[in-house]
Amino acid sequence: MFTQCMVLAFGFPGLPELMVVLLIALVLFGGAKLPSLMRNLGRSANEFKRGMAETTDEEEDETHSPSGKA
Repeated sequence: MFTQCMVLAFGFPGLPELMVVLLIALVLFGGAKLPSLMRNLGRSANEFKRGMAETTDEEEDETHSPSGKA
C-alpha cells in the first residue's frame, strides 16, 4: 500500500525529467563518450536478458526431468 502511495505522489518521469537526466549525462560523460556508454548499457541489458532466459530454461529442465528418487 505504501508503494502505491509513493507512485501516486511522485508519478513516473515525463519528458522534462528525462531531458534533465540526459543533459546531466551529457555534461558528466561528454559527447564523445556518451554513444559508447549507451552501447555498453545495451549490451549489458542483452546479456542480462540472455542470462535470465538461461536460468528459466534450466529451472524448466529440472522440473521436467525425472529426479531418480523412488
